[in-house]
Formats: sequence, C-alpha cells, structure tokens
Amino acid sequence: MFNDAPLTIALPKGRIFDEVLPRLAEIGIHALDDPHHSRKLILATNRPGIKLVLIRASDVPTYVEYGAADLGVVGKDVLMEHGGDGLYEPLDLGIARCRMMVAGIPNADHGPGRLRIATKFVRSAERHFAAQGRQVEIIKLYGSMELAPLVGLADLIVDLVESGNTLKANGLVPLEQIANISARLVINKASWKTKHRSVTALLEALRRVVERVQPVPT
Repeated sequence: MFNDAPLTIALPKGRIFDEVLPRLAEIGIHALDDPHHSRKLILATNRPGIKLVLIRASDVPTYVEYGAADLGVVGKDVLMEHGGDGLYEPLDLGIARCRMMVAGIPNADHGPGRLRIATKFVRSAERHFAAQGRQVEIIKLYGSMELAPLVGLADLIVDLVESGNTLKANGLVPLEQIANISARLVINKASWKTKHRSVTALLEALRRVVERVQPVPT
C-alpha cells in the first residue's frame, strides 16, 4: 500500500523518536537495524520503498520543506519557530505532549516596564508578548532555562513544561500557557502531489492508529 512511490520519513532523535516508532510499527513499518544501537543516520525498513532519516528536531521542517524528506514527524514547538509555510501539517499524532509556558519566580513584581525573557523559542515568545502589548527583550538560551530568573539574567522564561517538577525544584511556577504541544506529521507539498497515493496511504494509516488510541469526540 505504501510502495507505489519511494518515501523518505524524517524523524527527530529523542522522545518523539521513541514514541513514534510504535506508531509506525502498528502500520507495518519497522527499521531493519536497531535504531537505538545503530550509528546509521539513514535506516532501511521492511518496506523496500520506505526509509527513515534521523536528524535534529529543529532540522526536520527544513528537510521536509526542501524535499530531502517526503514526510517528517516534529513537535509543534519546532513548527511554531520554523513557520511551517512550506509544509502541510495534516495530523496531530498525539504523542510527546507538553505545554509551552511562561514561568518565573512566584509573586515577583515585574511592573509595567520592559521584560527580559530567556528562551530558545524566540518567535513564539515574541508573538505571545506582542499580542499582550508588552515590550520585551528576548535573551536566547539553549538550556538550563530555569537558572535565568534565579541569577537575574531574565525576569521570565518561556519553555516547555511536562510535569512541572523541574520548575518546582528550582523555585519557579508556571504563569501563562502559550500553546499545547505535541508531535505532528508534516508533508512536503511537492510529494503530496507527485507521490499522492503513497503519502495518502501512510497518512490515513497513521490517522486510524491515532483515532483508535485517542478517539476523536463526536
């Protein structure tokens, strides 16, 4: 059903990869090499026409948009930063769920002035505070976001929150929710046309898995 045209699927390493593999297995796609032990970045599968490409999460939209991959799986947070204009985003896979939050020291008085926001989600933070009419200075960080308010580098942070335990352990609290985040299937626009039968078959197979696991309300 998927082999009418060859398909390349870009997958990010880490949590999304671990959670999407069972979804692919349910529709009959298995990597021939153990993806957790192989050093290969391109994995053949039991479907001769389908291969998996393992890349950084932030690169998935670029690979798909420019046609190096026909499809990809990536978090909504990455798509919000990328823009996603050159992609189709037809399916929420319902995995790797978390929230993009504004967080800070509880009961801190930031006043009406300019706020300093530490985050790696620069575009998302800018859009959020611009919609509130707040002037902010964005400080881009790549890790240990919780440290920034504690040492006076920033007033607030924008980060992904799953359980909230890391915030709590560092004396911070979630203050505002920006977006619900989960992993999405994205499709190259040219592949949607030129490989429509194969792409649609894979999309609909994954959609059935998602609906079986998480039924859509009627």
